[in-house]
Amino acid sequence: MTLTHFQIVSGALFAVGLYGVLARRSAVLILMSIELMLNAVNLNLIAAASYLDPERFTGLIIAIFVITVAAAEVGLALAIILRLFRNRATVNVDEIELMKW
Repeated sequence: MTLTHFQIVSGALFAVGLYGVLARRSAVLILMSIELMLNAVNLNLIAAASYLDPERFTGLIIAIFVITVAAAEVGLALAIILRLFRNRATVNVDEIELMKW
């Protein structure tokens, strides 16, 4: 497999994630779509790093950093979503107007 194959798969995963963020109304599904986009970035990073410099682990290190940040983001976002669900009884982002004027 060449780098182009990985980039095509990564681009497709990112596009599916972007569609999920733009089209979904549930906060949980939006969060899952963001995770899909981050995994697409990780796939692209690892493929590019292994193609350009196979002896170093630069892409893997950056991917581990991205996974760590994504895990922290999921933990915080799920806590916020749970709190909103307890207060409003919904996770629909259209009905949550807490931050609006």
